[in-house]
Amino acid sequence: MRLDRITSNPKQMNGQPCIRNLRLTVRRVIELLATYPNRDELYQEFPEIEEADIQQALIFVSSYLDDRIIELPNRYEAIA
Repeated sequence: MRLDRITSNPKQMNGQPCIRNLRLTVRRVIELLATYPNRDELYQEFPEIEEADIQQALIFVSSYLDDRIIELPNRYEAIA
């Protein structure tokens, strides 16, 4: 897939990857996904974001992750 909605301009947002030359970084889009689990609410608060922007942001970020296997503990303890 071509990431044609991800842009980077050294004169804008310190060269961070942005969505469609907007002052909206890919990192911010990922943070918004975590903050707004309901996409309708996200679109209401940020009408400039489109579904294709979210898809490409997720693809872009996932390309930086390793494919290594990390062992997780069998049980989780609450941290007080």
